[in-house]
Amino acid sequence: MDAATVKRIASECGFELAGIAPALPVQDFDKYRQWVERGFAGEMRYLADHRRGLRADPRNLLAGAKTVICAGKLYNTSRECSDPAISRYAWGQDYHTVLRGGLEQMARRLTAIEPFNWKICVDTAPLLERSYARMAGLGWIGKNTCLINEPQGSWFFLGELITSLDLELDTPPPDRCGTCTRCIDACPTQAIVPDGGAWTIDSRRCIAYLTIELRGPAPAELAAGIGHHVFGCDICQEVCPWNSRAPVTQEPAFQPREIPPLSELADLTEQQFREFARGTPLGRPKHEGFLRNIRVARENAGIADTG
Repeated sequence: MDAATVKRIASECGFELAGIAPALPVQDFDKYRQWVERGFAGEMRYLADHRRGLRADPRNLLAGAKTVICAGKLYNTSRECSDPAISRYAWGQDYHTVLRGGLEQMARRLTAIEPFNWKICVDTAPLLERSYARMAGLGWIGKNTCLINEPQGSWFFLGELITSLDLELDTPPPDRCGTCTRCIDACPTQAIVPDGGAWTIDSRRCIAYLTIELRGPAPAELAAGIGHHVFGCDICQEVCPWNSRAPVTQEPAFQPREIPPLSELADLTEQQFREFARGTPLGRPKHEGFLRNIRVARENAGIADTG
């Protein structure tokens, strides 16, 4: 099988981006280990647990792996933002389900041409997916740590197919961020921090972490910076020049639904919250965490909490 066939089928399965990386350890693993050791993962213990070693080599996930087929699927839509602010990756249906379905379809079609072993990864697997996607030519890792593709911007999800196939490999593109610091300057909580000669995210200061992964109250010194965000944050992507002309997705599953105002969200019971979040990523902070985020957003908007 040749790489052109793989990329054609990836496109036919709904992926706008596709490339091929070797199933070998990446140098970025040492950076990842140091990032965890510096405490930048915050309370996300799953990033530092026993699975961390698996991330060092895709062959730990699939014996005999030779290549990693990396695929990208756009999720940008024509709606510019939501109020209250919910990260646009959560405006539609759960991307894990959508990407896994596309990758399974791709694997079935490819194995019909040539049998091989494969394993699907969609961000919950212990794989440094941005590093492999960079090696596969899908983009470079920006100062905001997002993968950026020159024509597509950074509004895309990543999924991988680890395979036993021998395929022609792609090459990483050059870093085109240059001297731009818009993402660094725009971050309300200064979460983008120096990392040697590069930049990284201190999750403990990141609005996405504070509104999704953190259990318990947000640090008082960062609460004001959270603004009206109640689930995630897109600021560092919204200000990126490479996203100024980013194309929009035609995927029905990622089309945005209406977001109720803060006053309605604040009154959601646990059962109502489950219905609101069903089939989307919005259930991640759980009902208690989501109401915490609503309270912070209301306080930042000067709305008295009557609860």
